[in-house]
Amino acid sequence: MERLILDFIDQHKDDILNEWMDKMREEADERVFKLISNQVFTGTSREFIDLIASNLNGTKEEFTSRLSDFSEKVVRFGWPLHFVVEGIRVFSRNLFEAMKKEGYVTDENQLDVLYQFDNWLSPLQNEVVDVYSLTWERTVSMQKIALQELSAPLIPVLEGITVMPLVGTIDTERAKQIMENLLSGAVKHRSEVVLIDITGVPVVDTMVAHHIIQAANAVRLIGAKCMLVGIRPEIAQTIVNLGIDLNQFVTKNTLKKGIEAALELTNRKIIKMEGAN
Repeated sequence: MERLILDFIDQHKDDILNEWMDKMREEADERVFKLISNQVFTGTSREFIDLIASNLNGTKEEFTSRLSDFSEKVVRFGWPLHFVVEGIRVFSRNLFEAMKKEGYVTDENQLDVLYQFDNWLSPLQNEVVDVYSLTWERTVSMQKIALQELSAPLIPVLEGITVMPLVGTIDTERAKQIMENLLSGAVKHRSEVVLIDITGVPVVDTMVAHHIIQAANAVRLIGAKCMLVGIRPEIAQTIVNLGIDLNQFVTKNTLKKGIEAALELTNRKIIKMEGAN
């Protein structure tokens, strides 16, 4: 029976593929197709059909390897899990109807074919769900780590002077990342002065201020001076109303003024050249 199914797929592969793609375009969210061209969708769909068929005549190791590679690809394309699972269901239905129409499925063998389909596609679907889920979780985890690192970079701007621009909300997890980046970056770049720029932080409450103060104190413990810049009037008012003490830090309202102050702390200054506009 497996040979019968494989022979039919081999002989009608293009028709099966085209019918599958047409049906998936009808049923899927249009966002699935926005990031890839028709050519890429056709190639990936062909690979998906071959993957399903390969579970009938290959080893489990070979199938799992191919499935893992395929999952990584479609996760990058943004194919949601329900689209992939629906693809298996549509393939199964279309294949059975086509085999029935061509006389491969008869009244005498229909139950055997259905039984073979179930034995073939049910475990395959479970395997697809498991591998896809693991691939998705791994991808999201890696993206999260990358975003966390990018969301709190320590940037060297001049010798001995580094800046950490903060943008967005600061929660406990992100505060930990800020602390790690500050300390490792300050050592790596041999920072004498570190400027923490909070221009892009929308709200500074007690918790955010606590995290910033902790980070600044940690920088001081490794021998660098810490400066807080980007303190807008509304942020200054909030800090005063909350009773947060920032007297132990140099504060400036703009990054430009902060860099000028950092140059003075490192015995340097900006001099306008004679004749310069």
